[in-house]
Amino acid sequence: MVDVDVSGALPFLSEVEQDKARQQALKAFEQVKHGSGEGAEWLGWRTLLESPNDAILEQISSLAQAIREDADVFILCGIGGSYLGAKAVIEALGSFFPIKQDLEIIYAGHHMSGRYMDQLLQYISQKKEDGSPKSVYLNVVSKSGTTLETALSFRSLRKWMIDTYGEESANRIICTTSKEGGALNELIDEFGYRKFVIPDDIGGRFSVLTPVGLLPIAVAGIDIQTLFYGAVNEYQALEETPDHVIQYATTRYALHQKGKAIDVIGSFKPELHSFGNWVQQLLGESEGKDGKGMFPATTSYSTDLHSLGQMIQNGNRNMMETFINVNEATSGFKVESSEKNVDNLNYLSGKTFHEINVKAYLGTKEAHIDGGVPVVTLSIEKLNAQHVGSLIYFFELFTAIYVYCLEVNPFNQPGVEAYKKAMYQLLGKE
Repeated sequence: MVDVDVSGALPFLSEVEQDKARQQALKAFEQVKHGSGEGAEWLGWRTLLESPNDAILEQISSLAQAIREDADVFILCGIGGSYLGAKAVIEALGSFFPIKQDLEIIYAGHHMSGRYMDQLLQYISQKKEDGSPKSVYLNVVSKSGTTLETALSFRSLRKWMIDTYGEESANRIICTTSKEGGALNELIDEFGYRKFVIPDDIGGRFSVLTPVGLLPIAVAGIDIQTLFYGAVNEYQALEETPDHVIQYATTRYALHQKGKAIDVIGSFKPELHSFGNWVQQLLGESEGKDGKGMFPATTSYSTDLHSLGQMIQNGNRNMMETFINVNEATSGFKVESSEKNVDNLNYLSGKTFHEINVKAYLGTKEAHIDGGVPVVTLSIEKLNAQHVGSLIYFFELFTAIYVYCLEVNPFNQPGVEAYKKAMYQLLGKE
């Protein structure tokens, strides 16, 4: 299970404030558990763990293996929840640097940079060192098929695929979309593209454990069965003993009620930077309604201690902080002794970078608390597929509970439509 330490936040809350917030959190948990809250028709991210579909996991794994054996490049075309979850897991569990001859994952459709698209098409058109063309596969993820950023990129990429592979392009394009309706289903019917279905009862930001995230994660070589069942185990554990997630929701809600406006979500593991971005969308789109919610900022430590650290330590006391921690070392790399010791680092000789990083985390936590920032730490034991799966479900459940505490719908995003309406009007769309 994900471990929760709220000791760094409790000094900022009275017992009355904690008790009141806990009652709200317990009520919210019951709304999630029994599907009695607003937006309950979007709780499919829970039911898919209650009744795992091993057949779809096997189908995705089989296709992913075939793609890995043939592809040089796999392009994931999507925006928001259509790519953030997959990117979070791939970067958390993958390698920092490309391994020669390994499959390359590239992301597209998450912005509207013509320069990026121009260079992407040039890059995939370049031949390999042996003079042979790159083998490219394309996965577009969109329920409607008309989200502007993704649709623009897909139009250009699909043309390149057809120009390059002709009729064979149909075997290289995979569409992950709604069961019925939408622009992508029209193309699937016409060209016979492979298709995976986004469940109707799961919104984009909660979709990482569906084919939306599982296909690209599997293509990256990550064991999706272990990832998925890590989430299943967390689901089962929290159904029986929800104390940890209730504790976090209680604390964050109580701090929100006291006027905290920002939650700085960070980790001393650079592998988890994109995971923070996924959490940022999960929370931001879920809680930012009716003038409520905290702004979910993301940091990557210790890097950002040299840029944002001053603000967090001595700036406006309108923030809290959530650390995402991994207990076990991911590497045994050690500091070597130096004969001249010019940098005066010999006092660290023999220590692993992990040991030093842990002390940096503990020192930062202590300093920030002393500086007036309430701190919560969420910890997993290891950085592997099982524990990342646990962390995914923990954040999904926490988000639903916490946002119900705010008495708003966790699963809609009405504000997103405002910018789209203005943008399309300026572009001249009928």
